[in-house]
Amino acid sequence: MIRPARRRQPAAVVATLLTTVLLLAACGAPPKVQTALEDVGKSDGSATVGAPKGFEDYYGQSLEWTDCGEGFQCATASAPLSWQDAGAGSIEISLKRIPAEGQKVGSLLVNPGGPGGSGVDFVSDPARFGQSLRSSFDIVGFDPRGVGKSTPVKCYDDAGKDEFLSTDFPYTEAGLAARQDAVRDWGQACAENTGPLLEHVDTQSAARDMDMLRGALGDDRLNFLGFSYGTQLGATYAGLFPKRTGRLVLDGALDTTLGSDEVALQQAEGFESALRAYVTDCQAGSDCPLTGDVTSGLQQIQSIVEDAEPNPIPTSSGRSVTKKLAFYGVAVTMYDEGSWSFLTQALQEVLWEGTGDDLLYLADVYNDRNEDGTFKSNSEEAFRAINCADSRAEEDMATMQQLAAEIEAAAPTLGESFGYSGIECTDWPYPPAKEKFDPAAKGAPPIVVVGTTNDPATPYRWAESLATTLSSGTLVTYEGEGHTAYGRSNTCISTAVEDYLVEGKVPEDGLTC
Repeated sequence: MIRPARRRQPAAVVATLLTTVLLLAACGAPPKVQTALEDVGKSDGSATVGAPKGFEDYYGQSLEWTDCGEGFQCATASAPLSWQDAGAGSIEISLKRIPAEGQKVGSLLVNPGGPGGSGVDFVSDPARFGQSLRSSFDIVGFDPRGVGKSTPVKCYDDAGKDEFLSTDFPYTEAGLAARQDAVRDWGQACAENTGPLLEHVDTQSAARDMDMLRGALGDDRLNFLGFSYGTQLGATYAGLFPKRTGRLVLDGALDTTLGSDEVALQQAEGFESALRAYVTDCQAGSDCPLTGDVTSGLQQIQSIVEDAEPNPIPTSSGRSVTKKLAFYGVAVTMYDEGSWSFLTQALQEVLWEGTGDDLLYLADVYNDRNEDGTFKSNSEEAFRAINCADSRAEEDMATMQQLAAEIEAAAPTLGESFGYSGIECTDWPYPPAKEKFDPAAKGAPPIVVVGTTNDPATPYRWAESLATTLSSGTLVTYEGEGHTAYGRSNTCISTAVEDYLVEGKVPEDGLTC
């Protein structure tokens, strides 16, 4: 049978789009508290008020902004290693900003998610932000503690990291034990190569860094736009500092009430739903390699991923696509429906030619891996370190087995890859941080929570839950596919977000776009 020629997209096009997508009222609920918004403008000198005793110098530091090309300005802030011990030493927080193009009203901190995403890299594309934001705010991207150009978490060298990210561990007793050993070794390497910082990369510490940055930037209140994990960071800030919270928009929300096991199950369901939408769209076209009905198409994707464990898919580079890499290659395209065509291209190659160059390329984009085996970022290191610093999943093997079966039943296509999440912090060198903030953020001004109805990574129900959990939460819904909404959906969303951040106009709770 003659197969139609595959239309190969240039690597630069694929990389640009996928890099972009990777950088994201219940019945009987109490009434929302709509605290009046105060001016978000420049401080009159009181920005350092509220600095913890012994940490005043951090709040009052003068940031030295320098030209770093193409109209951007860069600076490095000093932050305490430990917010519990002012004498424990300091770390660096890297900053990059787009200076306000018009009459500046204050600073807007942004976080692209992860955990482990670089805010410094995120602001490097001003087109992500609407003109009204660029005119009114200094848009400030920062790499949270442990991330990127800030004092980073370090674990393995590139070769060791590459092996860690590509090695399959069968879901057998021996395979799971080997996976635990690998994770334990990873954690020990992180402790040895990172040092004391590893104990202090939790989200609460990063949120305290944000309040310090607010003071150093000279703002009375923190204005913040956070995506994906950035919503957890923003909600944590509001819980710690409700009176210093300004205008917050949290897009692609995490449900802060869920444990790690519930997150794994519901995220697996989210990717299953997104994959079903993809297969439906693919099979409506003329060049889809998936045959039969939608269920059959999903089973073919499952078979590709599962078969890559005993029979890794060959590529022209000499590397092979393992099951883990096949999962990454499929999953990365679910973050934006604009990248579905790249998955179709990769599946055509696997099913029609028996090779996996395109699928491997997608996996490398997901992992920030360069063609030469080096890595663009430490996102994997920071992701694991921050998650383990925040919470732990159930580590009892019998309980993990029961949960894994539940996940596979709910998400048969890729669900197996979401199981046994309790292994991911095996013998982590430090215990998780204790929660010391109010999840409801009582006293904070309105906080806008944005959810996408078929978001794979942060399911829509999480946005509903966060908007309910926050005493002043306001839910805005984007009816569509993909992860997060602002900057990749429609004018209804961008208008709601920008009107709130710039003018303080709170969108109607329940607005649907």
